[in-house]
Amino acid sequence: MSETNCPLCGGTGWKIVERGGLSGAERCECASSARAVVAKDRANIPPNYEHASLDNFSVPGQENPVARTGLGMVLRQVKGFARDFPAVKPSGLLLIGEPGTGKTHLAVGVMKTLLDKGHECVFFDYQNLIERIRSGWDASSGSSDRAAYRTALDAEVLVLDDLGAHRVVEWVEDTIASIITHRCNHGKPLIATTNLPDPDVSGKVVGYTGAGGVPVYKKTLAEWIGIRARSRLFEMCRVVAMPAVEDYRVKHGRVVKL
Repeated sequence: MSETNCPLCGGTGWKIVERGGLSGAERCECASSARAVVAKDRANIPPNYEHASLDNFSVPGQENPVARTGLGMVLRQVKGFARDFPAVKPSGLLLIGEPGTGKTHLAVGVMKTLLDKGHECVFFDYQNLIERIRSGWDASSGSSDRAAYRTALDAEVLVLDDLGAHRVVEWVEDTIASIITHRCNHGKPLIATTNLPDPDVSGKVVGYTGAGGVPVYKKTLAEWIGIRARSRLFEMCRVVAMPAVEDYRVKHGRVVKL
């Protein structure tokens, strides 16, 4: 695909070059830029994150030095991953942290950087993906729902947001395990975010205090997606722990009382 109004190739996708007194043809730059536009259209980026990038990720100011330092370190890690991809080991990225800490913004920012570098990326909200896979079993479902599972398996780079945000039933655990295992075995990168705690990353997280002051801990990532999937996930991803900061959505969505 090329730009029809390109002054270099006139829309053919090829331009004439002169080297050593000889004329030849080579691919025009407009072809790669046009492919990048098409790839972004197919990437399924949520409208809320249409303008999200690594460059406009907000890091707190000097008034909050702890959050500034923590998020600054995370941003540097994520930018380094995007800059060096695909020459990174492991080739995936897992962002773990509480809701509203910027995980989705960062994941989409990485995704856009990879799209600009010519990689095919597809974004799925985890719960929506699970529902589409479930719907795809119905003979009357649309072709896009039936194709969702195959896309999750085979996309060059899969971005999976809010991993584990679904009630635990056996078929869900088996489905996510098969996607993660397939991608791990075939060297296909996965960029994922999750609000679920992991003992090796965040330690145990108290959900609430029960009777007699006994702490009740939040269910872990392994409890929600299964031990097999969690093990593979940590094998194939660079794990980045988000610092404990104020929920961005709450902070910017407060109601002003008159």
